[in-house]
Amino acid sequence: MKTLLTIAAIATLAGCSSDADIASHNMSKAADQFEVNRRIVFYNGITGDYILTLEGLCSLGNHDARRELSVVCKTGAGTYKKHFLGLSDNVTFFAEQLEPQAANVYRYRVIFKPVSIIPDVEVK
Repeated sequence: MKTLLTIAAIATLAGCSSDADIASHNMSKAADQFEVNRRIVFYNGITGDYILTLEGLCSLGNHDARRELSVVCKTGAGTYKKHFLGLSDNVTFFAEQLEPQAANVYRYRVIFKPVSIIPDVEVK
């Protein structure tokens, strides 16, 4: 009984998050679903020049290697472009959200896509 209460207490505490954490998580999910307009700027800190600007429904890389960034942008219905960029000591980036985004702070957002579970198989 004591073990069961301990597990329940840990599970309850693990679920505690601030409203900001939940809103941030949900907004990141929305961006990964191409629902958030962003402007992503790559900036040279020595020269002060913008190297590249990407704008639109873009998702930042989630599992990129150190000093690399991939950006996927939705360009139309079912069409996407993927960009790979290297970061250095003098080149950095910032991503700006162009419009406010509604986010539910009371529930996490979960997206279920059966298509991603059952892969599209090509036979060659």
